[in-house]
Amino acid sequence: MIAPAWRWGTCGLLLCGVLLAAALGAGLPLQEWLANPQADARLGLVVWEIRLPRALLALVIGAGLGAAGAALQALLRNPLAEPGVLGISSGAALGAVLAFYSGLSLAFAPALPLGGFIGALVVTVALSLLAARASNTATLLLAGVALNSLLGAIVALVLSLAPNPYALYEIYFWLMGSVTDRSMVHLALAAPPLLLGIAVLVRAARPLEVLVLGEEIATTLGLDVRRLRQRVILGTALAVGPGVAVAGAIGFVGMLVPHLVRVLVGSARPRILVPLSAIGGAALTLFADLLSRSPLLPVELKLGVISALLGAPAFLLVALRLREGATR
Repeated sequence: MIAPAWRWGTCGLLLCGVLLAAALGAGLPLQEWLANPQADARLGLVVWEIRLPRALLALVIGAGLGAAGAALQALLRNPLAEPGVLGISSGAALGAVLAFYSGLSLAFAPALPLGGFIGALVVTVALSLLAARASNTATLLLAGVALNSLLGAIVALVLSLAPNPYALYEIYFWLMGSVTDRSMVHLALAAPPLLLGIAVLVRAARPLEVLVLGEEIATTLGLDVRRLRQRVILGTALAVGPGVAVAGAIGFVGMLVPHLVRVLVGSARPRILVPLSAIGGAALTLFADLLSRSPLLPVELKLGVISALLGAPAFLLVALRLREGATR
């Protein structure tokens, strides 16, 4: 199984490279610019100052969502689990919305991603405390769902109390998720903790294979289940929170990509799924961003809209397959 997995990983990296090249050059006369870069300096600015940070941000955000989705599905032993289920995405969204609502984002531009990151951090601390006390993973899952609902309600409350319709409009469209108009500053804020989170999840993938046997068996084999839960929660927060903080909510990537990897590779082993899901998530998110600004569309759509259009039908298919399997 490992050799085909590495082949798929290499193909995924090549696909990411092709998509990155397409993202940088879509709609631009690059041949003329490469032949004579001084002919139009504006093309260089478009490629390096606008397209490059947007494409790189889509890659790292997608990688974090894919790795977090695969790790959470293994931890919770639920194929429908995805990063938003524990409330980390909602915490980051609430922090960013409060930065909008208070006006800090207008007075200090980095306040928006910093607010989102602080929101994700607060939720992570709460989940870590719950993971330390929870007797099993099901308890942690229920607590995460309750926390997610609470944070979603608070976000709705803040939106209903928006001081003016223009602020409401801006917050609403930010929550839809997009990497449009993002700069190297956003990339510098999000990429380091996000890549660290992916590394934590990849290192936790091997012990997650033991947890697939069940918590009681894993404990008998010497695995510290509570510590593993804390590692996965911390890794998920680092891999998801910064992305939500700078780009808004991008749903279904973390749920869809691990299933695609399972079909392609033919393996459900976390140590294979987690790194390949990171590559697949990067490719899918960058592809969705390319679709969002397709010339065939009348307007540029939000990245979160495209990911939902791709992921929601897949979510329904997975749910139906699980239901059919349960009734047999």
